[in-house]
Amino acid sequence: MSDDFLGYLFEKRDRTSQMPSNEVIAHWAAKIVDLLYPEHSVTQFENKEDLISYTARLKTELLMIASASGDGKAKDYQELTHHFFEQLPSLYEILTTDISAIYKGDPAAVSEFEVIRTYPGFYAICFYRIAHALNRLGLRLIPRILTEHAHSRTGIDIHPAAEIGKYFYIDHGTGIVIGETSVIGEHVKLYQGVTLGAMSVKKELAGSRRHPTVEDRVVIYSGATILGGDTTIGHDSVIGGNVWLTESVDPYSLVYHSPTITIRNIKEKN
Repeated sequence: MSDDFLGYLFEKRDRTSQMPSNEVIAHWAAKIVDLLYPEHSVTQFENKEDLISYTARLKTELLMIASASGDGKAKDYQELTHHFFEQLPSLYEILTTDISAIYKGDPAAVSEFEVIRTYPGFYAICFYRIAHALNRLGLRLIPRILTEHAHSRTGIDIHPAAEIGKYFYIDHGTGIVIGETSVIGEHVKLYQGVTLGAMSVKKELAGSRRHPTVEDRVVIYSGATILGGDTTIGHDSVIGGNVWLTESVDPYSLVYHSPTITIRNIKEKN
């Protein structure tokens, strides 16, 4: 390597914001989950004052992370930090509905504790909910770091700008993709491999509505692909496994395809 190239790398590093690593940012979000759900944590507090001090440190950490991010869309990081922590009760409330949906909807779940402690779907939803709250406050980079961390941990890819209602249930989850402009109602259940995507990934479509709307009480089974900003899945519908949809369906629809399946005893002669 030439000295000129090394000099360029040095200058580039010097110009780069001293932003904490992705691991540090993800660890902060994990501590928010631990704060809300001690079932997810091993941290113990002697008294309420210790909990208050711990929360204050988390506020300081967010202020430091947000300030270092240099996100131009956020104007006042102190105010942003204040607003995020003011939203913790509502964040707790909506996450608790997600826990309830998973526990009541999965016969294999023996307790809500198990859901909180072990379910990758809940882990991904937690990070999405935190990222979404920060995204709505004007941050862009940090929310993406959080949801990509959850993606790497769980295989569940949810864009922080997607709008998702209460009682959201992800079952198994691996391979789920929920695009940036997706809108999902309440009491929606998704199985593994579901994609809510765009018809096109052309750059000039950035900022436009590209992803589907899924209304209340819809179930989408594994491997289904639903594409397009004009595509709406009507409430109380069921979308079968491996279905490919690029047009809207009415409420109370059952959508499926019937592949030809042949079952033959291997001892039989052709």
